[in-house]
Amino acid sequence: MGMKATDIHQLIQQAFPDAVIKIQDLKGDENHYAVDIKSKAFLGKTRVQQHQMVYGALQGHMGTTLHAMALTTGV
Repeated sequence: MGMKATDIHQLIQQAFPDAVIKIQDLKGDENHYAVDIKSKAFLGKTRVQQHQMVYGALQGHMGTTLHAMALTTGV
């Protein structure tokens, strides 16, 4: 299976309109990504809360359509 980087970008951008998003397909298989997201929405949130927010934005794709994601978040 897998998911295109453009689809991941779109879902994240919808949830965090101000976000600056960088996505790298680590293996070229649309299953293993490194994603860096900067958004003011993360202000005052713990790293765990930030990651939970991103997983929520991915609408259930993490762990199903997406196999692995190295996630970096910040303000």
